[in-house]
Amino acid sequence: MELYSVNSLIAGLTEQAEIHARLAVQLTQKTPRTTKSGKPYLEVQVSDPGGTLAIRVWETLPWYPEFCAADVNATFMVSALWRQTSFGPDPTDLTLRPLTSQEEEAMLAGSEELRELQQRNWEAITRLCSTIEDPRFATLCRSFLEQYEGRFRRAAAARGYHHARRGGLVEHTAGVMRTAAALCESYPELNRDLLLTGALLHDCGKMWENGYAEHTLTMAYTDVGELLGHITLGIEVVNRLWNSVCTETRRKEWESLCPATEQARLHLLHLIASHHGSLEYGSPVPPKTPEAFALNHVDDLDAKLEMMRGAYKTSPFLSTHIRQRKAPLPGNVADPLPRVSPTSSSSS
Repeated sequence: MELYSVNSLIAGLTEQAEIHARLAVQLTQKTPRTTKSGKPYLEVQVSDPGGTLAIRVWETLPWYPEFCAADVNATFMVSALWRQTSFGPDPTDLTLRPLTSQEEEAMLAGSEELRELQQRNWEAITRLCSTIEDPRFATLCRSFLEQYEGRFRRAAAARGYHHARRGGLVEHTAGVMRTAAALCESYPELNRDLLLTGALLHDCGKMWENGYAEHTLTMAYTDVGELLGHITLGIEVVNRLWNSVCTETRRKEWESLCPATEQARLHLLHLIASHHGSLEYGSPVPPKTPEAFALNHVDDLDAKLEMMRGAYKTSPFLSTHIRQRKAPLPGNVADPLPRVSPTSSSSS
């Protein structure tokens, strides 16, 4: 029986009626429920670094006692015949066994494709940070990457909708930084150093709001993440980092810089505070500078395009080129127009 990732199974079931597959996963959530008639069942989530699968385990199923006995964060090899239902992929003939230590280590590392993707994005982030010329922003970015690398590379960009996986924050941040850098080519009036720094740090509070411990795929809920949220946390993190890098020696070195260091800090904080665009979407202030408007739209664009990628992988077809809506996208998803190929273009 072939070993699948969670996402490859979900994608495969959009094209096939059923798939025999093994999944190496961690049990990330287990919630006891009862039916309307009072019969118990479990709502279970199993995850690998690329995605999460929800399963309903009814009391009458042979594997119900095994899931009841399993602890959250336990790792398993789940083998089953999977079919797509209105509730998502549904297993029959399921068996599960604990992963060996080697299998667990491989599962937590993610698929080779995902590891390579996240490593490329990490390298893109460090490369773009190395191009920042303002010494204050360059020092801040370098300090952030050195101090928070592990936590940053584990965090997700969201709990759902986009980049909602271990390491997703690096993917999203790299996408925002690449697009911000490209935007500065078209709009040279933008302060590139400020915008790139804001792109790196705009979601840094998600290291606590959407963070993962070192050996788990469970995105924990924390007091600080819930009570403050990532925008407030991001402002606090940046202020702490700023104070730590602004040593007495550096302050003297930076005294002659224009704009003033305090103005640089204030404009950076504004990018973090306003990057959701409005009070309605969680920003305490709306964008009030060119860089803030740019970051708001670049952030939203990267998230929306990732949602589209997810829809193309997992949403079922309604017709030849139309897929079912995937929340929070506003409507059904149409297949994109392929680029013209040289062999299909007619000669003039």
